[in-house]
Amino acid sequence: MTDLVAANTIPIWKKYNLTPKEAAEYSHIGLNKLDELLNDPMCSFVLHIGKKRLIKRKEFEKFLESRLEI
Repeated sequence: MTDLVAANTIPIWKKYNLTPKEAAEYSHIGLNKLDELLNDPMCSFVLHIGKKRLIKRKEFEKFLESRLEI
């Protein structure tokens, strides 16, 4: 059981994809604003898996670095 718990505690900065909640915690951007960004058809950092949406962390970081405001 300990190995299973340890396997699920990967630090956010090492994950390839993030949930919207993790991305909000990581970037200090609200979930409503993230939803607005993810709903944009030109969003380059969203990954759709069925109805689930994940955020490509590296692409998201590049997006944030290139912006002065959101």
